[in-house]
Amino acid sequence: MPAGRIAFDFEARVYTTHRIDAVLATLAEDGIASRRVLEGSGLDPAMLLAPATRVSFAQIAQVFRNALRLSPDPTVALRAGSRMRVTSYGVYGYALLSSPTAAGMADFAVSYQRIATPGVELSFEHEGKHAVFRYKVLLTPDPDDALYRFTLEFSFAAHLALSRELHDSNYDFAAVRATFPVPGHVSAYRMLFRCPVAFGQDCNEIQIDPSRLEQPPRLPDACTHEMAREMCQQMLAGMRSPDGMAAMVRRALVEQMPWRFPNLESMAREMALPPRTLRRRLEAQGTSYSEILVDVRRALAIDYLRATRMTCEDIATRLGYSDAANFRHAFVRWTGKAPHSYRKG
Repeated sequence: MPAGRIAFDFEARVYTTHRIDAVLATLAEDGIASRRVLEGSGLDPAMLLAPATRVSFAQIAQVFRNALRLSPDPTVALRAGSRMRVTSYGVYGYALLSSPTAAGMADFAVSYQRIATPGVELSFEHEGKHAVFRYKVLLTPDPDDALYRFTLEFSFAAHLALSRELHDSNYDFAAVRATFPVPGHVSAYRMLFRCPVAFGQDCNEIQIDPSRLEQPPRLPDACTHEMAREMCQQMLAGMRSPDGMAAMVRRALVEQMPWRFPNLESMAREMALPPRTLRRRLEAQGTSYSEILVDVRRALAIDYLRATRMTCEDIATRLGYSDAANFRHAFVRWTGKAPHSYRKG
């Protein structure tokens, strides 16, 4: 099964809060309090401040519904999607930013889109004179549903905002096509996308000029891209079995590495839990925080040795070891081989 093609679970809490944050900020501009926008989602503003908080698409959809009900502005989804930035996508965003080629960037975006685009399925192909990103809305099949339109408008606007960061501020689509009927705010589409827009079509798609795929990316870095890709692979694997506190901790660790290694107390604080509660929930699943940390370190160490030319010293630093010797001892304990032997093998 391709990397991006896995079962969609509306209740799995595996996504960051950035989409919700964007909607809250947009409605705040309209004078609407965050608590009203979060009604029925099981979330509150304090939870959104915790870096380790993860949400389900069911929760995101509830916030989208509330926005539709509360906002007096029909362009609210376009405005909210336009707030998304490279940093909103975490490791996925950094992998895109460091892609060695623009064509590779497009392929990566689709292969790992499950991490970053809740509620939609993304595909990419060359078709005639254009390269085409095609969107399938997963929440509802009905283009007349207001939530369908909100989800797609947010996704289209976020795609454009991300493209302009990854390429240049003048980046434009060649065309936009949507299955839902012509909205009353069609003029907002023309102002935002600056390209032909058609409604009532047989599919949802963004067309781009193929020459864009031949232009060099702004910040290519093959080593950084490969490390970020491996982290995304770990995250994607975790999303296939999303249930339970252990999976939540594992995802949070992978997303935060290699920049920091929180201890159990710090992780509990980020999850808005008492340390004792986090420890107890992990024990109920037959594991512990230290075991999960070891698992993630081992997986990343193996990925670094397989896919990069990083030295043992560099890997040790990234994995939080005080020196390369301690990392080598740990790696031998995990695999029965020294790092250099494993890499040669």
